[in-house]
Amino acid sequence: MIRVSRRSLLALGAALPVLARLDWALASPPPAKADTVRLNYNESPYGPSTAAREAMQGAIATSGRYPYNDMYALAGLFAQQQGLAEEQVAVFAGSMAALRYAVLAFTNARRSLVMATPSYEVPRQAANVWQAQVHEVSLDAQHAHDVPAMLAADPLAGMLYLCNPNNPTGTITPTEAIRQALASKPKSSVLVVDEAYIDFSDTPSVVSWVKDHDDLLVLRTFSKIYGMAGARLGLAIGHPALLERLAVFGGDNVPAAVTLLGARASLEDIKLLPQRKALNAQLRDETVAWLKSRGFTCTLSQSNCFMIDVKQPAERVIEKLAAQRVFIGRVWKDWPHWVRVTVGNKQEMQRFREVFAAAV
Repeated sequence: MIRVSRRSLLALGAALPVLARLDWALASPPPAKADTVRLNYNESPYGPSTAAREAMQGAIATSGRYPYNDMYALAGLFAQQQGLAEEQVAVFAGSMAALRYAVLAFTNARRSLVMATPSYEVPRQAANVWQAQVHEVSLDAQHAHDVPAMLAADPLAGMLYLCNPNNPTGTITPTEAIRQALASKPKSSVLVVDEAYIDFSDTPSVVSWVKDHDDLLVLRTFSKIYGMAGARLGLAIGHPALLERLAVFGGDNVPAAVTLLGARASLEDIKLLPQRKALNAQLRDETVAWLKSRGFTCTLSQSNCFMIDVKQPAERVIEKLAAQRVFIGRVWKDWPHWVRVTVGNKQEMQRFREVFAAAV
């Protein structure tokens, strides 16, 4: 794993003004009341696992020490489980931070960012502040990334961003299309594959590909299926030289020991992922079937969110549900009649259906 001294980050001072200009307020939800249903931020309704909570509580006593050894241990465990070298895994306080650093590292005024639309907005926001050009390519008819169109967008692109499963649609881009993107992308560019939602899906991860490709960066997070969004922990997986380029902008962006030990306990809990994946799929598919029976079109999601064509301005539907304290996702400019819904627990999805039926 990359071990970067706090005094070795020579470019960090130049990056901080850029990062500070990003609109952090967009990520801050209003305080929730007890009867509020929050289906708007793709959080897990279940929180950390029992094992993770016990580990996190036990870690409080160690908080007087810097958590670097815990960081190295987490990277080593993940690397072992994935058949990688520890030096191919870097730990960050959330994968959002690693994604922003990737935009700063791989794009500039001459090397653009290519990404899909609708997709996760953070790369575009970071590129706009960094004054790098952004080429947004519409999803294809199956709501997957249109890889041929992305490859043709800019022969001098510095970074191609691919979220799989995609946020906000929850849809899958086939593995062969990702392989095509890696093989045919512009020379010296980097393919960044964001796998924040991969554990909800049946599609294989491309993490193992970093062993053979020094121009591939894969992102993972503990915010979704592991239920640790508030604890802030993400991983960047790639060639050590790529990780060094990210570390220049935030190599000491290290989570607390409480977070790191909770993440280790989560990785060691072999029952956690299949249980949560199955429960999420059951509640998602039940809700989508209910919506389709009432004439609404939904994306074919393999994630913990999906989108609904509400056949009217989406902002209007969001406001109607919010009036009943059911909060759903924001609007993407290219899909003004679609809303994103996070999959909550059984009671939350029941409440969503009740309010949606009355309001829409």
